[in-house]
Amino acid sequence: MKQGILVYLNGTSSSGKTSISTELINQKEIHFYHLSIDEFFINYNHFVNNKFPDEAPRGIDHQVVSQIVDDSIFSVYHSTITLLLELGFNVIADTVIDNDKRFTAFLDQFFNRPTLFVGVTCSKEELTRREQARGDRQIGLAASQFSKVYCFDEYDLEVNTEELNPAECAEKILSYIKSDIEYSVFKNLHKRNVSVS
Repeated sequence: MKQGILVYLNGTSSSGKTSISTELINQKEIHFYHLSIDEFFINYNHFVNNKFPDEAPRGIDHQVVSQIVDDSIFSVYHSTITLLLELGFNVIADTVIDNDKRFTAFLDQFFNRPTLFVGVTCSKEELTRREQARGDRQIGLAASQFSKVYCFDEYDLEVNTEELNPAECAEKILSYIKSDIEYSVFKNLHKRNVSVS
């Protein structure tokens, strides 16, 4: 069975990854499944809230909860992507990887698979404007992620969401996939043992 293609959209919060993903899902040429890490965390929180609805909130530090839960949720996310790729499905990975441990885990799991590494970029000023307009994001979150998320100097493809709308970005990604150019950057990054620090 032929493996599916992984389109890894690398960008900060509010950079436009989900909007591009929506355009890729809605087009009819190549079928994709969209897996957002946000949905995995939302589903986990939904499970906890429904399982223990009458429990009063307990005073526990958010960092402690993150240390206990986050890596496990990322592991399930990676495993789900791997399963879908093995089944021959094309997957869009919509996540923010802003530390070495998570990037290394992602790279180790997917470097030997057809992975199109796409940089989804825009300026810090535009990210702040989008956060303010959305109202559902902490102001400054994207700026705090900026230097780690965009520490890479090479992508298979880069799209600037200030210059292109989501449909144009999706079309650029589809054109790259249809060109049959090899997706080599993830393999090269793995060989160089890069980090996000």
